[in-house]
Amino acid sequence: MNKRDLGTFYENIAAEYIKSHGGRIIKRNFRVRQGEIDIIAKDGDYLCFVEVKYRSKDDYGNPLDAVGYAKQRTICKVSEVYINMTGADFDAPIRYDVIAVHTSDDGMYSVSWLKDAYEYVL
Repeated sequence: MNKRDLGTFYENIAAEYIKSHGGRIIKRNFRVRQGEIDIIAKDGDYLCFVEVKYRSKDDYGNPLDAVGYAKQRTICKVSEVYINMTGADFDAPIRYDVIAVHTSDDGMYSVSWLKDAYEYVL
């Protein structure tokens, strides 16, 4: 499986997790010149911009910690573009989340959804 296919596989797991926990997927892989957001979803009243990270081992750190300042800034810029392009409800609260998918050697996986992982950054 190439890197893009692998990413899609884990994004599918994350999207199903969101849906199974009451969320609704609005858009996947929203790409513009400024960057990409993996998943845009509604969770209750919140409009959520979700970054999906995956790891087979924690040797390279926890996937929840893998969204650094530069990535946060990119996602925030892209979220602005999304809101402006779609006319999304400006009164809806916005949240920036990270979903981590951990896989084990036996092919099993676990999912962690860190809601409100970070605040808007310029």
